[in-house]
Amino acid sequence: MFPLESVLFPGSTLPLHVFEERYRIMIRRCLSDDRTFGVVLIERGREVGGGDLRLDVGTAAFIEEAAQFPDGRYALACRGTARVQVVNWLPDDPYPVAEVESSHDEGPVERTQITRAEESVRRAWALLSELGADSPVDPRPAVGRLPADLPTSAADGADAWAWCALAPLGALDRFRLLACEGHRERLALLCELTDAVAVDAAALLSRGSEGA
Repeated sequence: MFPLESVLFPGSTLPLHVFEERYRIMIRRCLSDDRTFGVVLIERGREVGGGDLRLDVGTAAFIEEAAQFPDGRYALACRGTARVQVVNWLPDDPYPVAEVESSHDEGPVERTQITRAEESVRRAWALLSELGADSPVDPRPAVGRLPADLPTSAADGADAWAWCALAPLGALDRFRLLACEGHRERLALLCELTDAVAVDAAALLSRGSEGA
């Protein structure tokens, strides 16, 4: 298991620079086996040094590409594959180890839910861009500046995860999305959270225009 200060969603990419010796050992073992490890969010503590408090819902990550430096460090390109539930944390060996169960989310969802989530995320990004949010975005005339890889297809579980990954949310809110038991509940929460971001951004813009 690899505790991080960020949330990985199924289908999302995860670049990693692995330099701690315990995680070098873990990656060597993964590469010689099925190239898979788990990622969980750190609730309290830091990524380096251990002693962190970890949350119990995470994501399995598959190592798509790996390069090792002469000094033993690794550069990895990984991708989330499935949500996992930690059943039991085991003693570190020397890296974090846990017994996990795969969580199978519902597959297709209603097109209207995907469309509603898309609108909510787009609106939040558009308003944040007006506030000068620094994001990897491209101009989109109808909605302002938005991430270049926004998905456009609908009614698919992969789209649900993609919109979660693209939402302008903090780590704990992203964990709340990951922890939902199904995509219907997840997309409803996504709309609630991103609508709140949009409301706050609009209020800031309104105050700014009043003071101009």
